[in-house]
Amino acid sequence: MAYFLQQLASALPVAALYALLAFGYSIAFAVTRRADLTYGALFGFSGQVFLLFSDFGWNRLWLVLPAALAMGAAAALIYTLGAGLLIGRSVMRGLAERSANAVVVVSLSVALVLMELSRIAAETRSLWLPPFLNTPVILWADPLFPVTLTAIQLLNIVSMAVVVAAGHGFLTRSVWGRYWRAVSDDAGAAALCGVDRGRVFVAAYGLSALFAALAGILATSYYGTMDFGAGLVFGVKILFIAAIGGQTAPLLAAAGAAAMGFAETLWSAYGPMLWRDFAIFSFLVLVLVLTRKEKLQP
Repeated sequence: MAYFLQQLASALPVAALYALLAFGYSIAFAVTRRADLTYGALFGFSGQVFLLFSDFGWNRLWLVLPAALAMGAAAALIYTLGAGLLIGRSVMRGLAERSANAVVVVSLSVALVLMELSRIAAETRSLWLPPFLNTPVILWADPLFPVTLTAIQLLNIVSMAVVVAAGHGFLTRSVWGRYWRAVSDDAGAAALCGVDRGRVFVAAYGLSALFAALAGILATSYYGTMDFGAGLVFGVKILFIAAIGGQTAPLLAAAGAAAMGFAETLWSAYGPMLWRDFAIFSFLVLVLVLTRKEKLQP
C-alpha cells in the first residue's frame, strides 16, 4: 500500500508538468488547428536559456544561487516569449491563413532551429544546476516505507496548478479570452464581428509561449538539466496527450494530460520500462482514432 501511495505521489510532478504543457499548447492549437512541434521546442529552449544564464550568473558574475536562478528565469521568460511572438507573427500567422498543412512542416524546422541555437550557445555542454530545495517532506509517516516528496517537487506542483488555474480564469473571464474563443470557433465570423483575428492569433501564440517558458523553468529546476533534444520529444508527446481531453479546450486538455502522467508513472512502477512509451503512444493513437469526429467529405 505504501509503495502504491509513493507512486501516486511521484506521479504528481509529472502530471502537473504535462497538464501545464497541454494547457499552453491548446491555446495555440485552437487558432492554428494543426499539429505544431514549435511548442515543445519553446519548452526545451526555455530550459536551456534558464541553464545558460543561471550558469553565467553563478560562475561568471559570482552571484548567490537565488540571484543566479532569478537571472536565468528572467532571461528564459524574455527570450522564450520573444521567440514565440516572433514565430507567431512572422511565420505561423501567414502559413495558417494560406496553407494550414505547411504549419506542420515548418514547425519541425523551427523546432530544429531552436534546438541547434541552444546547443551552439551551450557549446554542446550538458549544464546542471546545483541541487536545491531537495529536502524530503514526509506525506505519510509509515515506519517501514514513508511516502515522501521533495520541497522542489511540492513547489513545482503548486506553482503549475496555480498557473493553470490563473490561465483558465483569464481565458474565461477576460475580454481577450472571449475574442480568443470567437477566433478559435470561427475566425471568419469573428472578423465579421470586428475582431482582429491576426492580433488574436499572435497574442495566443505569445501566451502559449509564456506557458512553455514557465514549464521549462520549473521542469529544469526540478530535474536539474534540460537535454538538447527534449523539445522535440516533448513536442511529439504533448501533441498526442493534449488530444485526450480536447486540443481546443485548454482545461480539458490539461486534465487529460494529467491522467496520462499518472498512467505513465504507474506503468513505470508496475510494468516493463522497455514497453512504456510503446504502450502509452499506442493507447493515445487508439483514443484519437475512436474519438475522431471529423467526417470524410464525399
